[in-house]
Amino acid sequence: MPELYSSTPIVAHSDTGVHHKSLDLSLYHNFAHDIPAGLVVFLVALPLCLGIALASGAPLLGGVIAGIIGGIVVSIFSRSELSVSGPAAGLTVIVATAIVHLGSYSNFLVAVILAGILQLGFSYMRAGVLGDYVPSSVIRGMLAAIGIVIILKQIPHALGRDTDFEGNFGFLEPNGQANTFSEIARSFVSANPEAIIITLVSIAILLLWEHPQVKRQRFFKMMPASLVVVIFGIVINEVFRALFTDFYLRAEDGHLVQLPLITNAAVFISGLQFPNPAALANPQVYSTALTLALVASLETLLSLEAIDKLDPYKRISDTNKELQAQGIGNIISGLLGGLPMTSVIVRSSANVYAGGRTRMAAIIHGVFLLVAVVFLAPILNRVPLASLAAILILVGYKLTQIRLFRQMLRAGREQFLPFLVTVLAVVFTDLLTGIAIGLCVGMFYVIRTNHQLAVTLVNIDNYYLLRFTKDMTFINKSELKKKLSRIPNDIFLLIDGSKARFIDADIYDTIAEFAQSATFRNINIEYKNFEAKAIQIQTPH
Repeated sequence: MPELYSSTPIVAHSDTGVHHKSLDLSLYHNFAHDIPAGLVVFLVALPLCLGIALASGAPLLGGVIAGIIGGIVVSIFSRSELSVSGPAAGLTVIVATAIVHLGSYSNFLVAVILAGILQLGFSYMRAGVLGDYVPSSVIRGMLAAIGIVIILKQIPHALGRDTDFEGNFGFLEPNGQANTFSEIARSFVSANPEAIIITLVSIAILLLWEHPQVKRQRFFKMMPASLVVVIFGIVINEVFRALFTDFYLRAEDGHLVQLPLITNAAVFISGLQFPNPAALANPQVYSTALTLALVASLETLLSLEAIDKLDPYKRISDTNKELQAQGIGNIISGLLGGLPMTSVIVRSSANVYAGGRTRMAAIIHGVFLLVAVVFLAPILNRVPLASLAAILILVGYKLTQIRLFRQMLRAGREQFLPFLVTVLAVVFTDLLTGIAIGLCVGMFYVIRTNHQLAVTLVNIDNYYLLRFTKDMTFINKSELKKKLSRIPNDIFLLIDGSKARFIDADIYDTIAEFAQSATFRNINIEYKNFEAKAIQIQTPH
């Protein structure tokens, strides 16, 4: 069994290097924090599991199974203390398309298992390092964008328009005829008074729990605000049902949680779907598995990087261990009829802001999902989606506070522009597309910053010195050509490569071309610590 806890305290430091706080990772020390955090994550994850399954065209139970395994199994094998895994919105389109092309959900489950095996291979290939190459400005932009998307997507639910799947985080709606903003506009037109009342009461409770004086009270520390919100939501709606004929939220209108009812073990087992081994003969299964493995691994690495930035104790997760845990989770999920999973920012950020400290919070959330699907469905099916929308809106607000934008603006254009582009791209497309766009902009500024001042050119009379101040690659070729174009005829030129440990072929080719033209311009060239770093430059005699 993988080690879940260590007795060694974690000492965290702020960005200024000043001691911040310490954390004892012993089981009992953190139980008081992890149990309520696990409950909050459970309340957030439950409708997402169902919504993503519904949007994917998969059985509802498949989404819950993936959430249970992501919470319990992946958390046990992972080394990330705050990451929470489950079915991901980023895989929805892939899953829905694959189920149709492969002919059945049972055939698709074989691809999920193979994807898990591939992820195990990625972990042994040490592919987790790829997440380290994403600029921090893009990661921060992703977090801020996720916060904005959560708020925008929950506004319709807060107003009582529950036509959209809870797991849909793309800008365009699944039918392709609407988008996030058009749905918000329609929700204001068709606003539901019952939902608005429940939402406002829920937000008031959440804000009350955040007040410094209230947080000092022992009762408010022990009772999670999200649980109180859910209880009040159920009570208010049941009071409306008792007092009025039509003034309450109905399950048949999609306003309440809709968990599959399982009356006994036989019903539960009969609801499970298992992989079809015959699908191994279908070549499409393997291409689907590869796509799932690549996209799920990428989304996991990006989520992990983001959650480490949110961790108040600044712990660093083992990315390769996480890929291994995800692989094990997807294999088991596929075997039991569950959807593919990734590390998910929405659940993980909810865990952080609920005060979770160790992996036990994620495990507890998985246990709650298991208990809920077996025993608590009748109660949970009375929870208004408006209550859950209020919880998610507050999570979204914490991810995208104005001060984050101010901090990035103060950091300079090279940080702010990739950050802003990532935010806009994620909001107006989807998570993976937005990250790709933000990454391109971020890499542009990395390349631009790296090639600046790589070459200096100074002169005294007819004596010129061209010096490389850092390693020279193809991205420095443009600057080098500009410097060479300023060199006049009839001079002596010294090219000094002493400070460059590496000079690639493009730079040598550029210098060689200049050296050839120099013979016709009466330019005498001398090299210092230059030729020994590659093939000798041949100049015509």
